[in-house]
Amino acid sequence: MNTLTTDKIIRFSKVILMSYISFFGLLVMYSNFTDYASNYEYVGHVLSMDTTQHNLSIRYRAITSPMLHHRIYWLIITLEVTYTAFCLLGTYHLLKNINASKEKFHEAKRFSIIGLLIALFIYYLCLQVIGVEWFDMDTSQTWNAKDWARHIVDVIFPLLIYIVIRVER
Repeated sequence: MNTLTTDKIIRFSKVILMSYISFFGLLVMYSNFTDYASNYEYVGHVLSMDTTQHNLSIRYRAITSPMLHHRIYWLIITLEVTYTAFCLLGTYHLLKNINASKEKFHEAKRFSIIGLLIALFIYYLCLQVIGVEWFDMDTSQTWNAKDWARHIVDVIFPLLIYIVIRVER
């Protein structure tokens, strides 16, 4: 009889948590494709810095070209699709190798790790670093996703650590 050991639970937890972040990515993609206008409007306001505190010493950073707004938004969408695809692929590989040796299971983590790193790039570097620090997004009363992005990073970063560590045998 196959017993449910702590090692099995740890392996299954990695698959389940990766499926959660993959599902989040699918919802974000769905939102971007079905409500392009609203999300584009958000990107446009952040890049234009038109709703931030009017600090004239940093206004030179604003990007006001609608063409560039669309291109940057499509870059973000492309990155979101990419991280979601890697996370889905990572979830599949973890599940496929759930009963494999510890070495094979560890190697099955590579797509998950890549997906999570891309997600960190989007939500930490793009939104929290560039959005907040460069485009002053946190001073906008309307178009401010600093806390939203922080909550996502608060899930993704520990998940990345948990996926990477070799605790399963």
